[in-house]
Amino acid sequence: MDGSIIVTYRCPMRCKMCNIWANPTKPSEEFAPELLEKLPRMHSVNITGGEPFIREDIEEIVKILRKKTNRIVFSTSGWFSDRIIALAKKYPDLGFRISIEGLSVKNDELRGREGGFDKGLRTLLELRRMGVKDIGFGITVSNNNSDDMLDLYELNKNLKMEFATASFHNSFYFHKYDNQVTNLDEVCANFDELIQRLMKENNPKSWFRAFFNLGLINYVRGGRRLLPCEAGSENFFLDPYGNILPCNGMEERCWFASMGNLNEASFDVIWNSPQAAAVRDKVAHCPKNCWMIGSVSPVMHKYLRKILPWVVKNKLKVMRGGKVDTSCMPEL
Repeated sequence: MDGSIIVTYRCPMRCKMCNIWANPTKPSEEFAPELLEKLPRMHSVNITGGEPFIREDIEEIVKILRKKTNRIVFSTSGWFSDRIIALAKKYPDLGFRISIEGLSVKNDELRGREGGFDKGLRTLLELRRMGVKDIGFGITVSNNNSDDMLDLYELNKNLKMEFATASFHNSFYFHKYDNQVTNLDEVCANFDELIQRLMKENNPKSWFRAFFNLGLINYVRGGRRLLPCEAGSENFFLDPYGNILPCNGMEERCWFASMGNLNEASFDVIWNSPQAAAVRDKVAHCPKNCWMIGSVSPVMHKYLRKILPWVVKNKLKVMRGGKVDTSCMPEL
């Protein structure tokens, strides 16, 4: 089971595709680190926000979560560079994905803070110099930044870092309901080019990332998910108030439900409750077809045997000089 811990809804950025910053939590409302002692053993944990490093007790959170998992990865803007570097010095096995939405001009425009690109890149370079291994970029593709995605991919490849992609979504989490890719052909063509480049790499992990990006093409074109959504079964989100949620993609206009609050019951009681079963039934009938890494990654691992034939077939095709046909979605 994977866990995503939303430690705060406070954020110093002013992103155009996300309004978390305009709907912050109060520090007094956010769970105390000790609440995390109630969580189960997890395969991996993503610490996210808002901006997780806005919390002054983030090290206490890390100390507890290190007892619950062997892999912790932060999703961060990189704005609080000094805090990130200080924590990485103490715990060099932590992972960091810094959100960069394009090259300098485009990133700062989309994230609403001048100098954000420079801070993010400098933080990554310092982490690399320190020898931290699990680091990389994360880009959310919206309108007019998919060209920059390819440049960031090349920068990432030359720096030997990880490269995570997403398309913007609407949800309660982002407080956005009008995100929509309008230049579909351009965005999908750039995702297509990214897939071709990923499949030419020698790293098998990149080939599976190509499949994930195929799912993003499918998502922005309005297709049904390539894999079933098992949010709330293979993964969970803990929000800053202590609620156990199946995912961060829910919308009130479709449905929204919590499995329970960790302040009021043990994780096992919540996870095995009738309320949790009802939430999983809603997930099974959810109309949204989201394709976000928090809920997709666990099912990609679970259904590896279904994905593997697509990966092998297309890798061999590319090795022979062919291309991945991204207009044809596999039936898995």
